[in-house]
Amino acid sequence: MTYIDAMLAAVPEENKESYIAHAREVSPIFIEYGALKVVDAWGETVPEGEVTSMPLAVKKAADETVVFSYIIWPSKEARDEGMGKAMQDPRMSPDNCPMPFDGKRLIFGGFELINELTK
Repeated sequence: MTYIDAMLAAVPEENKESYIAHAREVSPIFIEYGALKVVDAWGETVPEGEVTSMPLAVKKAADETVVFSYIIWPSKEARDEGMGKAMQDPRMSPDNCPMPFDGKRLIFGGFELINELTK
């Protein structure tokens, strides 16, 4: 059964190009270890909320943008194995591939796909 890792982060707007470069650097590593698809999206219409919202969830500052990313895996087992290998890969180390945002405010989770419709 397809499995999805989803992530939200607040990225400084001045780091947009750095984030794009980072995403292009790490995406092939996930594919190499079994991911089917890696998607990163820069927020454009992400409304502020009063009780809950994506900006509130990541404690977005005025000079930041919410980024939404997801990785599609063929199964949870493939994800567990592939993610484990990716996280151990030296190319993913903070020294080799620093994140251009505050990782402490990164929100992530794993999800079992229960519905999908494509055209």
